[in-house]
Amino acid sequence: MCSDPHGHHSLQTQFDMNNRPDAPSGTMGKKRKHKEPSGKSARRQNALWQKIQIPLFIYLAFAVFYSFFMWDRMWTVSTDNHFVYLAESFLNGRLDMVTKPPHLNDWAKYDGRWFVSFPPFPAVLMMPGVAVWGMKFLDRFFAFLFAPLGPALFFVLLNRLRSMGRFDRKTWEIIALTAVYGVGTVYFFAAVQGTTWYVAHMIGGVLLTLYMLASLDARHPVLAGAALGCAFATRTPMIFAFPFILYEAVRASSTAEAGAGLFSVIRKMDILKTFKKLLLFAIPVAVVIILIMLMNYARYDDVFEFGHRHLVVRWAPRIEKWGLFNYHFLSRNLMVAGALLPWIIPQEPYIQISTHGLAVWFTTPLFLYVLWPKKMDSFYQALIWSVVLVAIPSLFYQNSGWVQFGYRFSLDYTQFLLIMIALGGRRFGKVFHALAAWCLIVNLFGAVTFDRMKQYYPMNSTHSYYQPD
Repeated sequence: MCSDPHGHHSLQTQFDMNNRPDAPSGTMGKKRKHKEPSGKSARRQNALWQKIQIPLFIYLAFAVFYSFFMWDRMWTVSTDNHFVYLAESFLNGRLDMVTKPPHLNDWAKYDGRWFVSFPPFPAVLMMPGVAVWGMKFLDRFFAFLFAPLGPALFFVLLNRLRSMGRFDRKTWEIIALTAVYGVGTVYFFAAVQGTTWYVAHMIGGVLLTLYMLASLDARHPVLAGAALGCAFATRTPMIFAFPFILYEAVRASSTAEAGAGLFSVIRKMDILKTFKKLLLFAIPVAVVIILIMLMNYARYDDVFEFGHRHLVVRWAPRIEKWGLFNYHFLSRNLMVAGALLPWIIPQEPYIQISTHGLAVWFTTPLFLYVLWPKKMDSFYQALIWSVVLVAIPSLFYQNSGWVQFGYRFSLDYTQFLLIMIALGGRRFGKVFHALAAWCLIVNLFGAVTFDRMKQYYPMNSTHSYYQPD
């Protein structure tokens, strides 16, 4: 009879004895009152703990940090809680609103009924809370719980990429990029708002990271498809992030050498293996898209209409004239994303910011590293395509992101840009540290002042891109 070092029978030995054909009557399947985990189970639990302890610490650290900037908000119900209204509709078996909108900021009206036009996945996540607390559901506290997941999962992604040999970075460099994501980009100011638009960015960012994790080497294509489908049902431009898994599926089946160019990887791929992976990925994405299209048709008699054309807003005539996406909006959006700077005035508060926000390179100048990589492999090129395709719809969109501290639509692809910095091979020296410090200081200012200190954000006009003469 085998025993463990403490003199007790091992669980596996006891299981074998109780299930022998000649086992004594009454012992078959008999439950033991006290079970000790086997060595294998204990090792598995220890390995799991080793994997999650650092991400868990990062989550808790960011939760504590964000709480200092959200303490006055998180215990309140937002006046812009569109997803709570949509969750209420779903719980009542309806697609139109049960309760009339509390104001006229981004609600859609069609055929005499009111609707929430934002993609529905955040509302689905809120349904359990709304089922319990109704319209008193603390949507801002929900956002607070979700926000730290972004940096925590991004650390996991960076660490996974390093372990796969995609780049050679030290642990402190991975932690630095994680800190830049959570505090040195417009993710910071968005994370502490808790209103509809920013909740969508928080959830979309988490889903995008999960999509990338599942896509690596195309190991989990179904999960990747589910994550990207849900991301589309949160932030619609994210559906164009598909080049990432397209590359991963091709790369996983290709016989090209490490560091080969994108076209070389494509030429040497196994077409059948790639097709199977991409088919598994496409199925959940297609299911989500079909569900959204059916929902659109049931609400607006048009499978392609989310409802933004029916928004009751001051710029409705603009939408009616030019549509939601048009070349007409490109120059304005390029200006917002790439040119807007703070205004300097001679009296207090001395600095003001257009409510269209600040240029991406001003809030996060580290992104300039993306333009001058020391090396560029096929993975880097795939990330470029992912950024470009996700960014294009927002650049042609009728709304610049107004009102905002920085160009918030960049959050749809921020993780891609930071991974490109890690891949680019540039040393994280004095220039990196100086730019990272700038990122932290500027975005700290945004997190503290936005939607609190109105004197920094003049609301003269929706067209006040530049400081008045």
